[in-house]
Amino acid sequence: MSAVSATRPASGGDRAEPPARGAPAPLAPAVRLWPALGAVYRAQLSRARVARIPLLFVATFQSIGIMVLLRGVVEPGPGPEARAVVAGSSVLVVAFVALNLLAQYFGQLRASGGLDHYATLPVPPAAVVLGAAGAYASFTVPGVLVTAVTGSVMFQLPLTGLWVLIGVVPLAGAALAGLGAALGLLAPRPELATLCGQLGMSAALLLGVLPPASLPVLVRWARDLLPSTYGVEALAATFGPRPDWARVALDLGVCAAVGVLALALATWAYRRAAVR
Repeated sequence: MSAVSATRPASGGDRAEPPARGAPAPLAPAVRLWPALGAVYRAQLSRARVARIPLLFVATFQSIGIMVLLRGVVEPGPGPEARAVVAGSSVLVVAFVALNLLAQYFGQLRASGGLDHYATLPVPPAAVVLGAAGAYASFTVPGVLVTAVTGSVMFQLPLTGLWVLIGVVPLAGAALAGLGAALGLLAPRPELATLCGQLGMSAALLLGVLPPASLPVLVRWARDLLPSTYGVEALAATFGPRPDWARVALDLGVCAAVGVLALALATWAYRRAAVR
């Protein structure tokens, strides 16, 4: 009887045999991009909700302080100087959070070995980068709105075109967040990631609040390479008496294209850092 049962094939109700000793355990199936992106976004949003709100207040206060200082030397009204100051200060909030803080976050994550945790999860690398970038960019929405409304009132600019922030904030946020994540992942040390983030935010400040007509040619070329420039131009155009909406759409399209390239670069940098 025992010999018969030993040679009997296992039925559907019998328990499966355990894998042989030394054989690798089967891995869980990889999660698709969009469900993984939603999970990473919610996790990053809940993590940064308490820690980043004071920093968002600092970013908003900084931008409003810059407008207050420049109010003494820039005439109010729909001139190019006033429009550049308000638009540049508003997008600066995005640069402070999405570029500066995200570069510091990924730099510290790489230095502390936190990337190993994400590398063991069955999620695509793009979901990690996009989820973190989207969470950081989401925190900029209240600060950008407060800065834009305050600046418009302070410099006597119309409020009717501020609806364009619906496109400026996510597109400029994606471009700057992708650049910040790439800087943090490619920097060999977290101190260098912090330095690169600070330099990028300073470039967004200096090149964003100044009208391009008053800049030298070389500085104007550097301004065109900055991802936030096209968000600033799109927002500044809405403060004019007759906005060129075709130009606004073109600036937003360029900002979207730069955002795709920046996020692709950040995804490649994440793969490179995760396997080292």
